[in-house]
Amino acid sequence: MVSNQTIPAALTIAGSDSGGGAGIQADLRTFAFHQVHGTSALTCITAQNTVGVNRVDALPPEAVVAQIDAVVSDIGVQAAKTGMLLNAEIMAAVAAAVQRQHIHQLVVDPVMVSRAGVVLIGDDAIATLKTTLVPQALILTPNRYEAQILSGLEIHTLEDMQAAARRIYDLGPKNVLVKGGGMNDTLLGMDIWFDGHQMETLKTETVATTNTHGTGCTLSAAIAANLALGKPPLTAAKAAKTYVTQALTHALDIGQGQGPVGHWFPLVSKAPEALDFSRIWN
Repeated sequence: MVSNQTIPAALTIAGSDSGGGAGIQADLRTFAFHQVHGTSALTCITAQNTVGVNRVDALPPEAVVAQIDAVVSDIGVQAAKTGMLLNAEIMAAVAAAVQRQHIHQLVVDPVMVSRAGVVLIGDDAIATLKTTLVPQALILTPNRYEAQILSGLEIHTLEDMQAAARRIYDLGPKNVLVKGGGMNDTLLGMDIWFDGHQMETLKTETVATTNTHGTGCTLSAAIAANLALGKPPLTAAKAAKTYVTQALTHALDIGQGQGPVGHWFPLVSKAPEALDFSRIWN
């Protein structure tokens, strides 16, 4: 007997990571973990692994928009997230498509600067992101260095994070989550949530691992998945942070560099025979 089910759908608008640790690969695994149907709109293709990025090729903005329109027109989107948009042309096209398709539950991961402080996009792209997409975000998730750019403030303390969150909120997003993954000492991994009224500190246990590739992508995807499941923004953010912490606890030690988090950690402890579906043919 065939069992057909209707489940929420989430959309990731981001780049492809050939190493599988971040980008749409991480997003789709995160959606699947949360039992949300994952759809995607590719913005760029990267040649990368755990050591670094060797090449990046952008898709035409028209191709990105066509993917968004195809998904929304048929499957529908309960929530969406943006990741690496790469250039100003793609950003402007995505912002226009999001507005035209009335995608209101939008999580924007700025992807302007890496958690290590490496700038990933040009000034024109940063300006475009700030004026076109950031104001449409239900939740904006900048890391320390992105928050510095968006707020114009240096961030070293908890009070700095809080002040930056307030300034970034004035850019138009409905909620701001300033991530503390790039902070030092006791602030490492401490995030600040601000919705215009409520300022809250989100803190989970710190996981001692160097295999942290894809944490930002995974967090924003998990927030989008929880929004698609009907959770309110702050609840979705807290659930997503817990998920990332668990995935970090089961991070994958693969490759010669920085491995990815373990998106499918519940399966890691299962014996191989428990995952063998060939028995249904016997």
